[in-house]
Amino acid sequence: MASFENTVTIRRPVEDVFAYLAAFEHVPEWNYAIVETAKVTPGPVRVGTAYHQVRSIPRTSEEDFEVTVFEPPARLEIQGRLGPFRATIGYLLEPADGGTRLRNPVELGSSGLLSAAAPLVTGRVKQAVAANLDTLRQLLERAA
Repeated sequence: MASFENTVTIRRPVEDVFAYLAAFEHVPEWNYAIVETAKVTPGPVRVGTAYHQVRSIPRTSEEDFEVTVFEPPARLEIQGRLGPFRATIGYLLEPADGGTRLRNPVELGSSGLLSAAAPLVTGRVKQAVAANLDTLRQLLERAA
């Protein structure tokens, strides 16, 4: 298991950032590796809501994840198979500096050959996630 955390401050209210993040259909707008994300569970987002998405990087693949924590407007978490990893991704939001501090802890599980390479891959994944969070920040600040 490998883990890391990125943090970004977004000049938007916590409620706005949470609402945007909780609509996972927005993921392709700020994550360059995702082509499409669709909710497959009817009704409002809650614990147990399932999503299906198409990834283009590192190769084209389909994956599924589920909301495991839903505590508006402070905490959101998903778990699933994302790319080659079993992943738990958290979004922890708090008011800060006239906006929102978003902490993004990530745990990646792997097996086989990938588990041996996990320490090498984790640094690159962390950088890619940081770049995605910066795109998210820019997108939400432009929309203000």
